[in-house]
Amino acid sequence: MATSARPSDRELLFNRLPLLRADRGISRSDLAEALGIHYQTMGYLERGEYAPSLHLALRIGRYFDLPIEAIFSLEPFAPLRADALRA
Repeated sequence: MATSARPSDRELLFNRLPLLRADRGISRSDLAEALGIHYQTMGYLERGEYAPSLHLALRIGRYFDLPIEAIFSLEPFAPLRADALRA
């Protein structure tokens, strides 16, 4: 029996990474390079197929100058105003 690579509902993590990247005009590859991770890992993170380690989540928060709670959530995010993405 094959297992799914998708996280269970219990492990599902929502994020604003694509929105933050787009707002700042940063490519997935450039962000991955700045964080020291593979660009495919960035894709997995953005699609919710991979949950970051605490260390990586903190580095992402530092990169965007935002608390990790503004980037990652256990619940779906409500829509934001464009200026809410700025620290």
